[in-house]
Amino acid sequence: MKRILLTVEYDGTAYAGWQRQLNGLAVQQVLEEALERACGAPIRVTGASRTDAGVHALAQAVHFDTDSSIPPEKYPFVLNTMLPPDIRVHTGREVPAGFHARFLSAGKTYTYRILNSRHGSAIRRLNHAHVPVPLNLDPMQSAASSLTGTHDFAAFQASGGTAKTTVRTIHQAALTREGDSLTLVISGNAFLYNMVRIIAGTLIDIGHGRLGEGAFLNAFATLDRLALGPTAPAHGLELTEVRYPDAAFTDPESLRWHQPEADD
Repeated sequence: MKRILLTVEYDGTAYAGWQRQLNGLAVQQVLEEALERACGAPIRVTGASRTDAGVHALAQAVHFDTDSSIPPEKYPFVLNTMLPPDIRVHTGREVPAGFHARFLSAGKTYTYRILNSRHGSAIRRLNHAHVPVPLNLDPMQSAASSLTGTHDFAAFQASGGTAKTTVRTIHQAALTREGDSLTLVISGNAFLYNMVRIIAGTLIDIGHGRLGEGAFLNAFATLDRLALGPTAPAHGLELTEVRYPDAAFTDPESLRWHQPEADD
């Protein structure tokens, strides 16, 4: 048996999230069905991030085990002939048997996009959250900068999260504007359930003036979810990158359980 790592891009609009479930079609199910046809046997895949319904991914990391003779680098060519156009595999490689796409991640980068214009967009409607009221960028940027560092993000998770600890380290939280498009790029060692969407919803409230630019600092101090804004719509969110330490590809057993478990 070989363990294969794929990099997968998808538009989450038509799917009930990444994870296979009973009440809707998930990206995982579609990918597994394509792999079964390609490999001639049932395949179970594990993704680095369990993205919600409507959330997109530019570079989801996915591993699976197989005894197929398909060369690892050929999986994109084989699978992309079987997958719908809103799911694409970009890379394939063999990794050690102890590699784990979710548990060995050293960090992720997410992007959240906001269309801040009076009228919506026909083209950007599927990957931008639409905010028709003008947003004040300066306090939003100031608030975003306060997210960096190591904090207890207990207030930044939705109910249903299962992470054992809520302490996380954010390396980058940058909000920029280009025309009527606002883009939040946030990188950290791990994220809680709906954490980035809660951050985005709070930034929108700060830009509206409903919350002050110290809202995040207040949430760190109180650990109170009510100190923050609403959870922003799923379709504005993209999983942009998943990172792994070099040892994940050479000696993964030395890293097991050393990374904080993600809940996103």
